[in-house]
This record gives sequence, C-alpha cells and structure tokens, in this order.
Amino acid sequence: MKKEHKIVVFYYTQTGQALDIVQKVCEPLAANGLQVIYKEIIPEEPFPFPWTIGSFLQAFPESRLFIPCRLKDIDLSDVQDADLVIVSGQSWYLSHSIPLHGFFQSEEIRDYLKGRKIVTVDGCRNMWVMKQIKTREYIHNIGGEYVGAIVLQDKAPNLISAVTILRWLLKNKKEATRFLPAAGISPADLQHSACFGELLLDAIALDSFDALQSRLMEKKALTFIPTVYFVEKAGFKLWGQWARLILKKGPYSSPARESLLRFFKYYLFFVLFIISPFGILFFYLTYPFRRASLRKAKHEICYDLGWNDKIKNYI
Repeated sequence: MKKEHKIVVFYYTQTGQALDIVQKVCEPLAANGLQVIYKEIIPEEPFPFPWTIGSFLQAFPESRLFIPCRLKDIDLSDVQDADLVIVSGQSWYLSHSIPLHGFFQSEEIRDYLKGRKIVTVDGCRNMWVMKQIKTREYIHNIGGEYVGAIVLQDKAPNLISAVTILRWLLKNKKEATRFLPAAGISPADLQHSACFGELLLDAIALDSFDALQSRLMEKKALTFIPTVYFVEKAGFKLWGQWARLILKKGPYSSPARESLLRFFKYYLFFVLFIISPFGILFFYLTYPFRRASLRKAKHEICYDLGWNDKIKNYI
C-alpha cells in the first residue's frame, strides 16, 4: 500500500462514541501507511451535553424534519486529494443529528463531496434504516458515490437500552450498574469494527468499491432486527406529523412550543415503555404470518439504499 493514499474523516460527537468507533475502523488504514485526517463537525452554537429533558425535546422537530444548524467552517485545503471520505455520527429521533443535517446541507461541503466515494460509520441504539435512507438521498443529490455503510448498535434489549441511553444523555452516566449494563456500543463490538477497516483497505488498494457493501455485510456491518424495523417505520411517519405540528408553534428553543413538546414527551414515554413491548410481543406471536412482509421489507430496504438485492440475504 502506497503512503500517498489519504482518507478524510468528518465526524460529529458529543459523548466521544462516534469518534471512538471511526478511529477503530481506521486503525488498519493508519497501520498500513495511509494518511487519515480527522475533521470535526462543530455547530456554531453547541448543543448541550449532558442534556436536560427540555433541551433534548427541543431538538426533536429539527432533527426529524432535516432542518440544519449553522456550522463552523471546516478547512478542506489539506484533503482535496483524499481517496475516500468517511462521515461518522449518530441518530437523533430516527434521523440524523442536527449537525449532520448541517453538514450534508452545507454548500461548501456539498461541492466538496461531489464525485467522491463516501462511507458512513454510525453508532446508534437500535434504529438505523430511516437515517440510512436519508443519507443515501443526501449523497445521491450531492452527486457523491455512497460505497459503504457501517452501523454499530447497542445490543441490549430494547427497553433496557432505552433506559441506559437516557441515563447517559441526561446524566452523563454510561457505566454499568448492579441492574443495568453500560450504555452504548459494547467494547467487544468496538474491537470487532477494526475488521471493517481491513475491507476498506482492500477496496482502496484495488481501487474497487463495487463489492464493498456486500463484504461489509458478511462481517455484520449492519444488524437488521425485524421487530425494531417495523416499529421504526411506523414511528418515523408519526413523528413527522408531531414534528410538523410542533414546528408551527415556533423555531428551535422557542418557548411557544414547550407545551406541545410536553405532550410529545408523555406520548414518547407511553409509546416507548407501554405500547412498544406489546407491539413487539404481537409481532412475535404473528411472526409465521409475516414472512412474506418481512421478505418484502428486506427487498424495499435494499432498493431504498441502492444495494444489490443479494444483500438482503445478510439482513
């Protein structure tokens, strides 16, 4: 591998997890002499961390409806000759975090990404499909080439991971307790992610990215959970209705929309901790009758993400 190969990594993180993941993915690249340059995505007005419940809810409409924030300028002068672009971040409200919307909607960034090969590396709780569909739309409209997607997920059960992620976001307490596991991506999954870097290394060496997503899927770069997907798909539509209703009351941080956000909070917790367990139970009880819809869903996901239909065998 020649040392002149250059990779640029754009990342946004509050907790440090997105950076940890992408650095582990890039370890084989750096170890084999490639130059890996990191560029942080920084909002002009930083979002709080840890969050308060009020500030976290304020981010909902803009995140779900793809409304960007203003970002600090990113120096691109030293990455004009990059061979590969990696974008690393996270999901907020079944969509991108607001700074990632800002990144993909920035005119300067859009001009830079045009014609480039792009890989995304994300960390999430357990819902990734809708965000990936929007990512593909962003990259397609920019004129970039979306060659690979890697998503690391919290492997704890749905309700437990909901509790641990809220504890992390609101209190900045990630560590395991007597009754709860640690929040976020497990150390084992983080270590495993280095194998994705080996596949990126091969693709760069051969200058061939056509089979990259299939090879990533063989190494479990994405985990498809049918019950979670059907909940996510329904939730994405309903949350869009909520977000549009709240946005009519005012822009980000407007006191005029706080009353509706309180109603959304009660709705959110009711759905998450009361409705969703019964929905998942119902899914499993009716699973024998859902095989056709599951096959259809996998086909739709591959179509929406522009993947070869054979990839559905890995999800």
